[in-house]
Amino acid sequence: MTAKRQVGIVGVGLMGHGIASSLQRAGHFVSFLEHPGNQPVDDLLAAGAHAQPSGRELAQSVDVVILCVTGSPQVEAVLFEPNGVLEGLKPGSIVMDCSTALPSSTEKVAARVAEAGGRFMDAAMTRTPKEAAEGRLNLIVGAPKALFDETLPLLQGFAENIAHAGDVGAGHTLKLLHNFVSLGFSAVLAEATAASRKAGISDNALLEVLGAGGGGGVVLERLRPYIAENDPSGFRFSVANASKDLGYYHTMTDDLGVEGGVAAAVHSLYTSVEDQSLSIPELIGVLAKR
Repeated sequence: MTAKRQVGIVGVGLMGHGIASSLQRAGHFVSFLEHPGNQPVDDLLAAGAHAQPSGRELAQSVDVVILCVTGSPQVEAVLFEPNGVLEGLKPGSIVMDCSTALPSSTEKVAARVAEAGGRFMDAAMTRTPKEAAEGRLNLIVGAPKALFDETLPLLQGFAENIAHAGDVGAGHTLKLLHNFVSLGFSAVLAEATAASRKAGISDNALLEVLGAGGGGGVVLERLRPYIAENDPSGFRFSVANASKDLGYYHTMTDDLGVEGGVAAAVHSLYTSVEDQSLSIPELIGVLAKR
């Protein structure tokens, strides 16, 4: 029988809310940090969740803290600011960062968590809020093998595919590589769709040819509802988040001293979009008007 954990969640947004509800269904005890950016939490509270007013009080009430925030600045703030998580962290508690973050920041964060008596792991997510709510996320984990093995039953409460990428930082590194590939494919398909429409090719013909050939795959299927029916709900990821993640990737490639020319071009495309609140599929409409 899987041991039930006391879990605190920071960031009950589209993804974090799904993680929280999935963990509740798995029988774990959930608390969360009160924040105006949270999704409605009435359902979580009705299922027994507890709201905590500060990171310190949240950490004092749980043995695992899951971070599901925008990026490295937010991770560092919620952990290190006055009245933050580190002030309330109990000895041996686990801090699990499910955000998309800079590996260089992750290493510093892990060291400070260890100094405070805690244990740190990165467990970067892929997939969408739909899979988060269904408990079917993909996770890319950076952690010592013993900590990965210890937390695997908890991870299985909200994830379907769980890859152990290596030691701390490997999860965030591989997530940035994944997002570069995914967002790069998205940019290529958006430009191709805009060109196809200007050439007078029907959307159905484009989808048929790409789907049966080299353009087929997960990204095309996420974009398909928008291309076919102008429905962006299949890919609920903002251009702003894409710009942020590609900026992180560019910083990482600079740190590593490896080629990043293609990534720079893709990053430039996303940052050139005036309305950064648009979803990735809506990039097609923007490009079609240029």
